[in-house]
Amino acid sequence: MIGRIRGIVIEKQAPEVLIEAAGVGYEIQMPMTNFYQLPDVDQEAVIYTHFVVREDAQLLYGFINKTERHLFRLLIKANGVGPKLGLAILSGMSAEQFVQCVQHDDSTALVKLPGIGKKTAERLIIEMRDRIKDWGVDISADTSNKISGTMQIESTFVIKDDPSDDAMSALVSLGYTQSQAQKAVKAVYKESMNSEETIKLALKSML
Repeated sequence: MIGRIRGIVIEKQAPEVLIEAAGVGYEIQMPMTNFYQLPDVDQEAVIYTHFVVREDAQLLYGFINKTERHLFRLLIKANGVGPKLGLAILSGMSAEQFVQCVQHDDSTALVKLPGIGKKTAERLIIEMRDRIKDWGVDISADTSNKISGTMQIESTFVIKDDPSDDAMSALVSLGYTQSQAQKAVKAVYKESMNSEETIKLALKSML
């Protein structure tokens, strides 16, 4: 199993990052809450990974620390939650925010995420409550092992001709419908914004 990759950031196209390690390029999908914290292109990054093998594909999901990965692994054990939905959940909210939703029975916040209806949110809270009942990790304190090098939230982004198109593609890949993505991007996008800023604000507007 591939559990950790240390290498150079070659390309970033949300929600996927290409990391080159020992001459091999690894395509890694990351939750947007983690993706925002990647260093610039050509900088070194350390990413904790979860490896998924399917009949038609081998996929890598990446996280800034072991805590985020641990929650992802707990999520995909829940009934009806696969890696794609797990990625969408942790793109719409941080691990800490999700834990708070479960602890406070806040299904309202969850139903705003793609692929989660009211019944799914209520079931997810019930299933996850026992799994995180002893959740005592200080998530904010675990960020010291997130990414090697200098952390830069305002990072360089691989941009196509139109950042708004990039943002819509990223939202669709996270599970939002084309119409939802278009509406959210249209509401927040300004010509001076790059893809990352647009995605961040679009996600925020839908919560």
